[in-house]
Amino acid sequence: MVDQTSLGLRSLVKQDGSLELSLAQVTVSPPKNDEVIVRVEATPINPSDLGLLLAGGDVSSAKASGKGRQTVVAAPIAPAVMRALSARIGKSMPVGLEGAGVVTNAGPSPEAQALLGKTVSIFVGGMYGQLRKARAADCLVLPAGIKTEEAASAFVNPLTALGMLETARREGHKGLVHTAAASNLGQILNRLCQADGIPLVNIVRSEEQVQILKGLGAKHIVNSAQASFRDDLVSALKATGATLAFDAIGGGKLAGQILNAMEAVAAGASAETYNMYGSSVHKQVYIYGTLDPGPIELTRGSGMAWGIGGWLLFHFLAKVGPEVEARLKARVASEIRTTFASHYTRTISLLEALDPGLIAAYSRRATGEKFLINPSLAID
Repeated sequence: MVDQTSLGLRSLVKQDGSLELSLAQVTVSPPKNDEVIVRVEATPINPSDLGLLLAGGDVSSAKASGKGRQTVVAAPIAPAVMRALSARIGKSMPVGLEGAGVVTNAGPSPEAQALLGKTVSIFVGGMYGQLRKARAADCLVLPAGIKTEEAASAFVNPLTALGMLETARREGHKGLVHTAAASNLGQILNRLCQADGIPLVNIVRSEEQVQILKGLGAKHIVNSAQASFRDDLVSALKATGATLAFDAIGGGKLAGQILNAMEAVAAGASAETYNMYGSSVHKQVYIYGTLDPGPIELTRGSGMAWGIGGWLLFHFLAKVGPEVEARLKARVASEIRTTFASHYTRTISLLEALDPGLIAAYSRRATGEKFLINPSLAID
């Protein structure tokens, strides 16, 4: 076997305070004993990818130069953002957490050889490229007939949704709250909770998003843009008993509003016994996204039995161990066209991913808009 070449998307933070996006050709060495090479045909642009890809750059000021494989996009990065990127300066970073493709080459081990010609999903980073080497053990084999675009998002959103439910069970919560609930992830979580009989409160920010979730059969939907938001949230929490929330927004007042509403429900249930420290019911908000990068604002009103923390899929998987991870992945594979289905607005090439107009579009993180990159599409 001989070396192969692969074209991939790279993100570079430069010392002068700018972001540079480009295509780089790299050498892919032959697979070792338990490794395979995957021809990547579908990889999504997730919100979790945008942080690495765009590095907080001002994409509204992005400018492209060069043509074809020599295209380079530059965008300024604010000084305040640069301070948090010091470890990245001068390092050309491969991008793309997950994706799917066909195994075209394999090492001599039986496990690797068994994957030749199979459609697989992988979650190993560096997926915005034509070829990706991975261990056979890291490949999720999909049922026969599954297309690569159907398998492209088999990890981040599905495992996050499953991880949320697993966290709730392990911590003794019987219901969930989810913000930015009309997102692709939110729709998966809604289907999953319905299938598993878990009460779910969906918080959205517009009437359009309310209608999206109603169309999916969601029962408890609260619009944070409405004047009645607090009362509506308290009513939904009473109906579901939810004491655990996963917040994709991050900054602002919402996390605190959720905790205070949970406390109002808990305190109301034990109103006959006043306690100056509030209820003894533990209320928890996990922040897993940064749609609002500003400060988290808390207004006291949640008693003394509460917590706010960060939640990250990688940390969760490391905590629960390989047996639980394997169980969750098996469920994703079996329900990839139903519970865990993802839908995309548009499929673009690696070169199109460098178009400033398209960068502005896929960086909006708008509800109902999700882009897919197919690195195998022609560049020149």
